[in-house]
Amino acid sequence: MTNSQAWDYAIGMIRVDGLEPTAEFMAYIEKEKRGEVTMEDAKMFLDKKYKMKEPFNA
Repeated sequence: MTNSQAWDYAIGMIRVDGLEPTAEFMAYIEKEKRGEVTMEDAKMFLDKKYKMKEPFNA
């Protein structure tokens, strides 16, 4: 499976749940597919954007 196919699969799995990736995230994925950023860069991007500020107490 190519990197591009892996991203397409992951996005498809998100959509199965009725969710839609943000335009910002989709643009970042396209950069990663073109080799402009690394997978580690993508991980840091997601960690920075979605990391919880405080632990969630259920």
